[in-house]
Amino acid sequence: MTKERFFTMMGWAGMVTAMLMYIFYFGQIRENLAGGGNGQVLQPLMAGINCVLWVGYGLFKRERDWAIVIANTPGIIFGFLAAFTAL
Repeated sequence: MTKERFFTMMGWAGMVTAMLMYIFYFGQIRENLAGGGNGQVLQPLMAGINCVLWVGYGLFKRERDWAIVIANTPGIIFGFLAAFTAL
């Protein structure tokens, strides 16, 4: 395996795991909506803000970095949704 192929595979694996990390907020959101959430607002709120910054970075740099944009878009949606439902 070449070095370039190795880093390509690592990039794809990183993108998938980043997406899953944010998508797994769904369970917390469901608990919050059912009234059994533990009220954690700050962590998902900061995750959402962090993802906004990364998506902006990926979109506005000279050569768009779609892996960063795709990996962090679920974090915007689910991070803010988890924070909002915890209120």
